[in-house]
Amino acid sequence: MIGRIVSGAQTGADRAALDVAIRLGYNFGGWVPKGRLDENGTIPDSYPNLVETEDERPETRTSLNVRDSDATMILSHGPLHAGSQYTKSRADELGRPNLHIDLAKVTVPDAVQELREWLARIRPRVLNVAGARASDDPGVYRKT
Repeated sequence: MIGRIVSGAQTGADRAALDVAIRLGYNFGGWVPKGRLDENGTIPDSYPNLVETEDERPETRTSLNVRDSDATMILSHGPLHAGSQYTKSRADELGRPNLHIDLAKVTVPDAVQELREWLARIRPRVLNVAGARASDDPGVYRKT
C-alpha cells in the first residue's frame, strides 16, 4: 500500500500529484531544486514537506526523487522527452520499477486500470509521480 507520494513539484503532473495527496490526506513530499524553483519561478509555500537540493539543477531533484522512491509513475501526452525522459532513464539505471502512461494513447479509465494493476503487482510504499510540465503539456495536470 502506498504510504507516501513524492514529486519534484514542477508544474503539471508533479504538482497535480501533490495536490491529490494533500486533498486525500496522504503523506507527501519530495526533493525540489535549491530555491524551490519551478518553471514559473518559485514553488508556493502551500506545498510543505519539500526538501531543497544543494543545487538548482532539475536533474539533481529528479535523481533524488527516483532514488528515494520504490517506484516511479510518469505521465504525458505523447512520447517522453526532456526531464520526463531523464526520469525514466534514471529509474532504469537505478533498477526502480517505472511506468509511463501516455495519455494520448489511452483513456483516463484505461490509464487508471493500468496503474492499479501495476501498483498491485509491485506494491510500492513510496511512489514518485513525475511527468510533463504544464507549459509542455497543458492538459497533463487535469488528467493526472
